[in-house]
Amino acid sequence: MHEHLERELKQVIVSALMLDDVTPDEIESDAALFGDGSGGGLGLDSIDALELAMAIERRFGVKIQPSDEEGPKIFGSVRTLAAHVAAHVPAASTVGQAAGQAEEG
Repeated sequence: MHEHLERELKQVIVSALMLDDVTPDEIESDAALFGDGSGGGLGLDSIDALELAMAIERRFGVKIQPSDEEGPKIFGSVRTLAAHVAAHVPAASTVGQAAGQAEEG
């Protein structure tokens, strides 16, 4: 349902966190973003969450507070992050434009 947005978020994750050893295609949409990195997850930490939250706000205009009660659920995986962004993006067309810009650039 949010495949384009998931792809865009994977690109944001790689570039914002400067993950030189990971490509967007290597990130599983359902894999845990945080934790020890086992099970195919990325093993991100709280500093990464803050960086990612800022990058998402710049890119999509959606504010996420990783420390909020819902933070761990929102940042659970690319899929949960995409669902949150899609539900809170200021204009529905922004998501489509962002995905189109990523494909062009």
